[in-house]
Amino acid sequence: MVGSSNRVESFPYASELEASLPIPTPSLKPLEVHKVPAPQDNPTLQSLKQRLSEVFFPDDPLHQFKNKSLFRKLVLALQYLFPIFQWGSEYSLRLLKSDAISGVTIASLAIPQGISYAKLAGLPPIIGLYSSFVPPLIYSVLGSSRDLAVGPVSIASLVMGSMLREVVSPDKEPILYLQLAFTATFFAGVFEASLGLLRLGFIVDFLSKPTLTGFMGGAAIIVSLQQLKGLLGIVHFTTKMGIIPVMQSVLENRTEWAWQTVVMGLSFLVFLLVARHISSRRPKLFWVSAAAPLTSVILSTVLSFIFKAQNHGIKTIGHLQKGVDPPSVNMLFFRGPYLSLAIRTGIITGILALTEGMAVGRTFASLKNYQIDGNKEMVALGAMNMAGSCASCYITSGSFSRSAVNYNAGCKTAVSNIVMASAVLFTMLFLMPLFYYTPNVMLSAIIIVAVIGLIDVRGAFLLWKVDKFDFLACMSAFFGVLLISVQTGLAIAVGVSLFKILVHVTRPNTVIMGNVPGTNSYRNLAQYREAVQLPSFLILGIESPIYFTNSIYLQERILRWVREEEEKIKKLNESSLKCIILDMAAVTAIDISGLETLAELKKTLDKRFIDLVLANPVLEVAQKLSQLGTWDLFGSERIYMTVGEAIAASSYKAQTSACIVHRTSV
Repeated sequence: MVGSSNRVESFPYASELEASLPIPTPSLKPLEVHKVPAPQDNPTLQSLKQRLSEVFFPDDPLHQFKNKSLFRKLVLALQYLFPIFQWGSEYSLRLLKSDAISGVTIASLAIPQGISYAKLAGLPPIIGLYSSFVPPLIYSVLGSSRDLAVGPVSIASLVMGSMLREVVSPDKEPILYLQLAFTATFFAGVFEASLGLLRLGFIVDFLSKPTLTGFMGGAAIIVSLQQLKGLLGIVHFTTKMGIIPVMQSVLENRTEWAWQTVVMGLSFLVFLLVARHISSRRPKLFWVSAAAPLTSVILSTVLSFIFKAQNHGIKTIGHLQKGVDPPSVNMLFFRGPYLSLAIRTGIITGILALTEGMAVGRTFASLKNYQIDGNKEMVALGAMNMAGSCASCYITSGSFSRSAVNYNAGCKTAVSNIVMASAVLFTMLFLMPLFYYTPNVMLSAIIIVAVIGLIDVRGAFLLWKVDKFDFLACMSAFFGVLLISVQTGLAIAVGVSLFKILVHVTRPNTVIMGNVPGTNSYRNLAQYREAVQLPSFLILGIESPIYFTNSIYLQERILRWVREEEEKIKKLNESSLKCIILDMAAVTAIDISGLETLAELKKTLDKRFIDLVLANPVLEVAQKLSQLGTWDLFGSERIYMTVGEAIAASSYKAQTSACIVHRTSV
């Protein structure tokens, strides 16, 4: 607040002023009008430093190093860079017991999901297991979330697969496709880590919750429909992602449907959905849905082996290579005709993976009442994807389904990720031959059940109820994904989010304010129906910063308010309009265009013998007014601390002027 407690003017005739008003007014104490001093200019470098600090370091990450010894600073720096050293020093066997149970539980979900999501991305199933081994180990060292379970995720897998398939076929050019996937993952990691290091995480916030709700809902339906290929046993299937070409492909290839595949797929699909329903109804039985995918894989594999499913048209995974992740550094490329595709795919999938990982981490952190460092999370997610791309892994992030299981299983620290990675390693070393007879239809069923939870009908209904524009954004992204393509739907989601921001920035809200009877408070007439306007005054509240994007609109809108008020006064034969008061309390910033607009508005109103008065300018606005000379243009007699003081002072001046005119005429 810009102001001084020194009283410069006091109006003993305040009660007389109230009595002179032709409308009922509350009985108020005489107001003391305070001078609003012109603020002192801050040095340019100091002002710039303060502004940049607020933008990039709002959490003041260096505060913990103040007044500490050199050794202590080194320890704190190590703990800051590697959070495992912070909680690792207090680790105990009791915590290990909880984390071990959680780790084994999420491993039972991660193994079948990893294989399924790799298939969704058009990659060999073993890549999904590789991606469930190295990234969780990296995250457990660098991540700040205790509950985030790391691995492949459905939406990022879908988007990566759909973008790469448009240019390269995974069936015709499998080596090139793998190279693109690993290179895209590397660039996704570079992008994510860069956002964290440069503290630019707010860029991710451009994907608003409504657009993400629509995008994920549409993507979930597309993913589910794509799995009809495996669920029905279709051999020739479209690579396009729109709902129309997918359904056309399903109907055109009816002769390829295999009833054995359909029966097995639907049976296990019902089993998985029932398990999911049980866990959602009874949270203590979370392990039912967590264990259901692995149980389904085991049962379907046994049945496939016993009944020789391959002889009945049921396709199986086949041979999976044993052993740990082979290095893939030599498969990364940084030149050539496909580099732009890899970078574009990496950035888009990186944004999606980062958005999901951050949202999941913050959700479970709030449930356990602890904080996660957003920038450190971005660095951790980026580092694990860069390292993963060199170890035959594709894009990974925090999975909501696995994190929910991790949370419900009672995890205490990120050691649960280490336990999960160890279980995956054991599987890769010793259990790979067991997956030979696992039916592909089983993977399709697992994917359908995993993504069906992304369809948030209740969330869309709430958007319709609360904000129709947000609902429109949600539906635009939804139908963009459903009817055109996943990439187009994502572009629409980002475009709608940016459009919403532009609407709010270029068309800020302005309101007419009135006095709430019995108080010195002035509020929006539309919100407070009991508030009343004062004769000869028009009080306008500006509820936005004033920038070049909205300054002309605000000038036109204010002049329209003035015109409409004068028309109303003329129609009702009331006192003429003498003063416009702009409540600047919500104007948190202003630029040179905004300052010039205020000056131009004042000149325009002066020609119409209407006073323009400013009330309650905040510090930054007051500084800008002073620096450009706009402060002197208005003068201290037209800038007040509150709307009430502005009315009292303006009324007193008007009455004094009237008395002087009257005495002169006599």
